[in-house]
Amino acid sequence: MKIEETALAGVLILTPPRFGDARGFFSETWNARAMKAAGIDLDFVQDNQSLSRAVGTVRGLHYQSPPHAQAKLVRCGRGALFDVAVDARRGSPSYGRWVGVELSAENGKQMLIPAGCLHGFVTRRPDTEILYKCSDFYAPDCDGAVRWDSCGIEWGLSAAPVLSEKDAQAPTWDAFDSPFVWDGVPCG
Repeated sequence: MKIEETALAGVLILTPPRFGDARGFFSETWNARAMKAAGIDLDFVQDNQSLSRAVGTVRGLHYQSPPHAQAKLVRCGRGALFDVAVDARRGSPSYGRWVGVELSAENGKQMLIPAGCLHGFVTRRPDTEILYKCSDFYAPDCDGAVRWDSCGIEWGLSAAPVLSEKDAQAPTWDAFDSPFVWDGVPCG
């Protein structure tokens, strides 16, 4: 597994090897033992999948607050998306900064987003499917969002995005009182 650091502590790009032939390919997208040996010690408890039909669909910026904060491992099963993490951990050296990466079915890249970061994405192709692992169960009372266009993210949109009501009405970054605190541990 190729592991690349980003400008945000703990946000990593993971690219698993693919073994292919005329039938297609096989790829091991997560191996807890190998990741622990690489310093990534996460227990994932829930897998999620979403499908966005339209190009330019923005989902996010989402988070789940303590005590049910979630780390996520995000990948694209079909299509392509621009995946984004924003550091919301007060006291972090990169607080308020963002990083993004193109995830596609073809490139096989994954983004590991630690708890305390906001997460969002924009679709680049129709019928884009996103698959992600979470380190805690969904807790509706801890669910939150920050407005997608309030963090200076360069989404690469050429038209108005397709948004949910929740995302369109989310509070801005400036109004966000982050429940997250930097503990100095990037991925645990």
